[in-house]
Amino acid sequence: MKKLLTIICVAILMMACGSSEQQLKERAAELCQYIPDHELKEVSKDYMTPEFYNVLDTLFNHLPEHEAMDHEWLYYFVTGNGGTIADFEVAAAEQTDKTHAIATIMVRQKWEDGSMADDTDVEEHKMEMELVDGQWLIADFDGHKQDCIRHIEINRKEQAVRKAISAYLEKEVAPHYLKGQLCIPTLLIASEEELSDSMKVWLDAWIYWYNISGDTLKTVSGGNHAGCMTLSIRNGNPTVTNFEQTLDGSAFQPSAKRIFNQHFDVFQNMHSNQDVREAARKEQLSSYLKEHQLNIRYYQDYGWPATEIE
Repeated sequence: MKKLLTIICVAILMMACGSSEQQLKERAAELCQYIPDHELKEVSKDYMTPEFYNVLDTLFNHLPEHEAMDHEWLYYFVTGNGGTIADFEVAAAEQTDKTHAIATIMVRQKWEDGSMADDTDVEEHKMEMELVDGQWLIADFDGHKQDCIRHIEINRKEQAVRKAISAYLEKEVAPHYLKGQLCIPTLLIASEEELSDSMKVWLDAWIYWYNISGDTLKTVSGGNHAGCMTLSIRNGNPTVTNFEQTLDGSAFQPSAKRIFNQHFDVFQNMHSNQDVREAARKEQLSSYLKEHQLNIRYYQDYGWPATEIE
């Protein structure tokens, strides 16, 4: 009887100690398949803690696409932006308390055909794991979760500013143009300066009125309005209170230099580069259409072929 009790006690102690290193390593190797890299697999939801998945889902699927271009490093966890595939090896796994563990992951890059150079560098990564309902799940990767949370907060603030600017342009500037069905401004921001309860935004804004024709936005009218906006911030809500614009004709250049001051070169580069303007236009149209669930594929300026909105 004593021997049986001893065996039971040992078994209980082993269970209390948690998973063995080998079990953790095997589970970590399985979880490596779901580490996000340029995309978040839908099936990953079953292999991540709810908190980590929700953060990544917001980042990958619910932020404007143009932000991915500016902060693409947030979208790749292991391969970088070189078109390679990560090859994982779990070097170690350690349980730090009853519900948390850390796995050391060694990663080498291989080409899409599966080949791998002999001199390929090996990088060490850390995957945090958490025990949820009896299953070890990915809770973080290289401390990336906090980076993503911080970026989401910055992005939401930036989008609030952009929406306030667009609302001002639609209300105060757009009525001076021939009206269409939709007014969708394009904003190219040169610089921002935050003050105690307000902020200044130097920008190159383009007003566009469109009519919807099938799957195409047909441009009705539009124009350029560049300058410096002042926004008041009350309870986190920005509102445009002043817009100092550049002047027309021969006065444009001197007024732009005065208003943009040290930001003039940035403004001039974006204002004079049609490729930059059209790239921003497509990205912001794509975000608008997605937000308003409009099945539109193209936009078309008068006298020009239709342009696909990617």
